[in-house]
Amino acid sequence: MTTSDLRLHVSDLACIRGGRLVFEGISFEAGAGEALVLTGPNGAGKSSLLRQIAGLLDIEQGTIALTGGDPERGIAEQAHYAGHLDGLKPPMTVLETLRFWAAFLGGAAGGVETALEAMALAPLADLPAAYLSAGQKRRLSLARLAVSPRPLWLLDEPSVALDAASVARLRAFMAGHLAGGGIIVAATHLDLGLPVARELRLGREVAA
Repeated sequence: MTTSDLRLHVSDLACIRGGRLVFEGISFEAGAGEALVLTGPNGAGKSSLLRQIAGLLDIEQGTIALTGGDPERGIAEQAHYAGHLDGLKPPMTVLETLRFWAAFLGGAAGGVETALEAMALAPLADLPAAYLSAGQKRRLSLARLAVSPRPLWLLDEPSVALDAASVARLRAFMAGHLAGGGIIVAATHLDLGLPVARELRLGREVAA
């Protein structure tokens, strides 16, 4: 999927939203097999930083580059972004949803089965998304990371709505991605249990 030369470079990054400076001077690097956890208070810019890396927000200042990947593809084409919204169509079953993502994302053969296994969704395969619990919807949303392997995962609060068993499954899923040479940048308020992760704290606490 990746090579040992894969590296995400972020240099002197700034973000302005609604005329407000959210953050500035953000710089970091993450290489193959590494995870970076974004922490900080609400409004510090964790989600905005992920969206900038994914190409969903304009860059006011600074640069973002991914080296060592596919030179014919931009960062967005080599990344999976999983935000707060699950992005599910209520009438579509779990299996139909995964097949749609596999076709849309150019998934490899066996990707749907891998996704069902990764998030323990096989017993729910024929159930429409409308009937899933919040945790099951989150698991289905995260399962698309497996239908089409991409080296960079950008995860915004990935453990939200998951029970302890599902968090453990997510942890193993992420560990497998890192072991395969991938990179993860994740925003979270909770410990994701990744022993190899480094932390980047954004913003400052406001005194009560």
